[in-house]
Amino acid sequence: MAKRTLVIGDKNLSSWSLRPWLALKQAGVPFDEELVMLYQPDTAARIARFSPTGRVPVLVDGDLTVWESLAICEYAAELAPEARLWPADRAVRAEARAVATEMHGGFAELRRLMAMNITKRLPRPAATPQLDADIGRILALWQGTRARHGKGGPFLFGHFTVADAMYAPVTTRFTTYGVPLPAPVQAYVDAVRALPAMQEWAAAAALEPAK
Repeated sequence: MAKRTLVIGDKNLSSWSLRPWLALKQAGVPFDEELVMLYQPDTAARIARFSPTGRVPVLVDGDLTVWESLAICEYAAELAPEARLWPADRAVRAEARAVATEMHGGFAELRRLMAMNITKRLPRPAATPQLDADIGRILALWQGTRARHGKGGPFLFGHFTVADAMYAPVTTRFTTYGVPLPAPVQAYVDAVRALPAMQEWAAAAALEPAK
C-alpha cells in the first residue's frame, strides 16, 4: 500500500466516500485510491483489512488510520492549510463547521428515501413530512449561507470548503430524483457538479457495474 491511501466504496453509490475524496482532491493532497465494491461476498473481508469499523471510507497515512468521513476532511484541511478548506474568519469558520456537521448527523429521511445513485434518473419518492422537512431545511440552509457568505465565489462560503464536500452527494441526489430547485440553489448545484473532481468521480461511477 502507498503511504497515503483512501479506501472507498462504489463511486456511484457511496456518498460517504465521495465527501473526503472530494475534500482531498480540492485541497491538492496526493493519495492513492483503494476501491472496494459494496454488496459483494468479499466486501466485508476487504474493508476489514483497512477499517476498524468495517466501513468505508477510511484513510491510511503511514501508521495513521482515520476511519470517519468528516475526520478525514478535517485532516485534509490540516495537511493543506493553503487550500482554505475552512473559512479564515473564526466566526464564519464556526458556522461552516455547524453547516457541515448538520449534514453529518442529520437528514436521515433524505438518506433513506433518496439514496445516492449518480448514474440513474429515478422518480421522486412519495412525500413524507420528514422528507419534505429535510429538503426544505437544506434549501433554506444553502440559500441562507450563500446570501451571507457567498460573495467570493459560487460555493456556500464563497470558496470551496468542507461544507461543500459534505453536501456534494446531496447535489447529486437532487439531480437523480428531479427535485425542483429555486434558481439560486440550482446555480449552487451546477457549480458543485462542474468541479473537475466531481466530473472525474461521476465519469468513474458511470463505468461501474449497475446495481
